[in-house]
Amino acid sequence: MKLDIREIPFSRFGSYFCISKEKDSEEVYIRDVHGGDEAPSRLFKIDLLKDGVEKPFDIIASETSLKFFLQDDIEKYAEIILPEEDELHIEVKGVELRLRDKKVKYDTFMELEDGVFEYHIYPKELKLKITKVIGEISVNAPWNIIGNDFVDIRIRNGHFVIESYRTFSDKKDYDTFSKGKEKIEQIYNEWFDNMNKGSEKYRSSTERAAYITWSSVVHPHGILKDYAMYMSKLWMYNIWSWDNCFNALNLGEQYPELAYAQLKIFMDTQDESGVYPDFVNDKFVSYNCIKPPIFAITYEKLMEKNDYFKKENRLRIVYESTKKVMKYFDSFRTYEGRLPHYKHGNDSGWDNASLFHKGMPVEAPDLASFLIRSYDILSKFSGNLGEEQEAKGFKEKADLLFKFLMERLYDEDGFYGRVGKEGEKIDIRTSLILRLPIIIGYRLDKNIVDKLVSDLEENFETEYGLATECVNSKFYKENGYWLGPIWAPVTYLFIDSLRNNGYCEAGNRLSEKFLNLTLVGGMAENFDPITGKGLVDTSFTWTSSVFLLLLNQKSELH
Repeated sequence: MKLDIREIPFSRFGSYFCISKEKDSEEVYIRDVHGGDEAPSRLFKIDLLKDGVEKPFDIIASETSLKFFLQDDIEKYAEIILPEEDELHIEVKGVELRLRDKKVKYDTFMELEDGVFEYHIYPKELKLKITKVIGEISVNAPWNIIGNDFVDIRIRNGHFVIESYRTFSDKKDYDTFSKGKEKIEQIYNEWFDNMNKGSEKYRSSTERAAYITWSSVVHPHGILKDYAMYMSKLWMYNIWSWDNCFNALNLGEQYPELAYAQLKIFMDTQDESGVYPDFVNDKFVSYNCIKPPIFAITYEKLMEKNDYFKKENRLRIVYESTKKVMKYFDSFRTYEGRLPHYKHGNDSGWDNASLFHKGMPVEAPDLASFLIRSYDILSKFSGNLGEEQEAKGFKEKADLLFKFLMERLYDEDGFYGRVGKEGEKIDIRTSLILRLPIIIGYRLDKNIVDKLVSDLEENFETEYGLATECVNSKFYKENGYWLGPIWAPVTYLFIDSLRNNGYCEAGNRLSEKFLNLTLVGGMAENFDPITGKGLVDTSFTWTSSVFLLLLNQKSELH
């Protein structure tokens, strides 16, 4: 695949290194994604020089190699590979590669021995060792009391390594550049073969999705005790709850241990109150917003994919953890005589959806539906684990919550929300989020589900799929995040629910539309429902994972 590093960063499985082009310029940076997307990521700006003069260059990028070459001479180049997770190797021929830092006050660059330098990146608590394996290297880094004024590194005609670490680096012998290239190609090809379902029509999307999911993984470090798939290494380099579940679903068949690890990240950081973090990275855990529970839904599907997830010890861990989540919503997010509520649009994952335009807190039918389905699944898990009394209790909770949902948030015009301390009825009904009770379609009367499906087809379905806001709504907004654009996880939930409830034709049609959408908009965070254009972050893993899930289902159907 020819990689555009403005849209999709160059990286590899397990690495915190990545290289990308700036959104609105031709500047290219070696970056590091430790610390999440609130931390600075730029390490070095890349330039090519000839006889000391900066020259324009072109880029050839594949999944495993990134080459910068002079526009008038392809034989003069600098090539970068990542044969190891924490090693960035550079081969330079016929030109000079300049690396200029983006340093701050206490960043410190020093020479340890001939051809070996160490750079302390102070705000990231990170160290880089820059080693000349063979070739020429020169550094201009004038010292100024507590740090260097700037760092300017020039490397020529040889092989160089930048190694990342937190505290120390042992001496080692590095692989030759050619051997490292062979190694990383073999690693990636194995991953691609496991993701490729052999569809020529969707070959370009498969290549993108396989690479994005592979290259967005980071290795265990700090808070992260296992390999973790970031949402992106472009802009949104954290692991968000909810997002992690769709990535786990895609990994479940071929990489069950990695899939389980995506759930375990949040179970390991579960707060004593019962909630999972909103997001996690190697340095930080945030509980700002609390997503609705879908771990049990995810795990039930994983059990269908692979016997690995049926092991009692794993099921028990998920079961006990989910019980704590449910207790949190019951204890801390439910006022007497009311349904569980959101305190922020971001709690729902639908940040700025029109349902939340009247204020907070909001009793929303999607939250109640996720809780009902989770209770139903917990009842099933209880039976699997021999907890018959708990199975009965969860079933009763689901029944009561469902009855209350239908009494409090449903009328002849469909589902709606309530807002504020008095629980006033919200008169805005144009958001797709109000149709999410289809996930409990097995509990709804058929006429209600029929009405929901007709509503989806008439008011939300476009050429490319389900808009998140009715396209003729006064709240609809082009590139409006949750006010119109199509999102992969929501699409998956509706497709899955339609198929599960007997509306296979509608589900299959939406699946086909989403698969085709990726040919237009790539693997973006979300998409324009009218044009199909990819929006916001253009290198998103949950989009890639949903694409691969739906493509796999399509291949199984045929």
